[in-house]
Amino acid sequence: MNRFPGKLALQQRVLPHYRVPFFDLLASACDRGMSLFAGLPRPSEGITTASQFHTAEYRLGRNLHLFGGAFYLCHQQALLTWLQEVNPDALIVEANPRCISTPAAVRWMRRRGKPVLGWGLGAGSGGVLWKHFVRQFDAMIAYSRRGAGEYAALGFPQERIFLAHNAVAHAPLQPFPSRPSSFGVRPVVLFVGRLQARKRVDALLHVCARLQNVRLVIVGDGPERGALQSLAEKIFPEAEFAGEKRGEEIREYFSQADLFVLPGTGGLAVHQAMSHGLPVIVAKGDGTQDDLVRTENGWQVQPDDFDALLSAMQEALSDPARLRRMGEASYRIVKEEINIERMVAAFVAALNALTGK
Repeated sequence: MNRFPGKLALQQRVLPHYRVPFFDLLASACDRGMSLFAGLPRPSEGITTASQFHTAEYRLGRNLHLFGGAFYLCHQQALLTWLQEVNPDALIVEANPRCISTPAAVRWMRRRGKPVLGWGLGAGSGGVLWKHFVRQFDAMIAYSRRGAGEYAALGFPQERIFLAHNAVAHAPLQPFPSRPSSFGVRPVVLFVGRLQARKRVDALLHVCARLQNVRLVIVGDGPERGALQSLAEKIFPEAEFAGEKRGEEIREYFSQADLFVLPGTGGLAVHQAMSHGLPVIVAKGDGTQDDLVRTENGWQVQPDDFDALLSAMQEALSDPARLRRMGEASYRIVKEEINIERMVAAFVAALNALTGK
């Protein structure tokens, strides 16, 4: 792996726990170390945050959450104090216009002749605000090809846009998991993620109730769990709610599943599922899914389209042999193309391109 010979500072609004492996590996690729700065989310967001790292230095800031809804803004106190203490050779910031303290950090680096990179999902439909926002950065790191295209559409120079596929799983070291050529008594459908409205687990329950001959396992916890269990008792009482699992516990659920389904938006558990050799059905979202899920390893459906989700699950479960081949394709994509190691390599390449190292 290539290395960044300097010291890196990296700002985020909040630090989700699933980013720990990525940040630790990125820190290990920086010769002079890496310091992270982030605050805490609003209680209503339900984000499980990270606090301990093996390699990266972590500084907890104080987020001031202003207004709400479409008018939400976040000011991070002590951001400049952190930069002064760390004195980095380069800074990567979350490309989020709602973080109103970011421009001051960019100016601080500018005065010292040091580069600042933005990292984000993309710019959506863009607009004047986004065009002005991205102009302050020396380079952009995009989660997906769609995001990279959105930055380019704003007029940001193509040669300074870097693609780092969004990943939460390492390239698997274990061999491809062997599964029988046919299903057991019933095919096992798995969902993993936080139980919140936008994940549309309710739609998955309704589809499984229509299909009947499936075993549905739901791994995760969250504010919608009670409502979902009540719904399951009425329409599909066989549904299994396993609660939140991590580490070795969750690996067992992936190994026993035949198909992974993410019916709503958000959630990177699909990447974990693919690393365990599972075919996937996901709702179209921010562009991350476009790179991960292809016809060779799964299905993308429109969010909130019950008939499309039902049709995809019927097709998936109609041919066990084909489903196993699609699982092999999922495993190959994560092993060879989209993983934490490749993501770190893309970050280091962007840093070295800007600093001339």
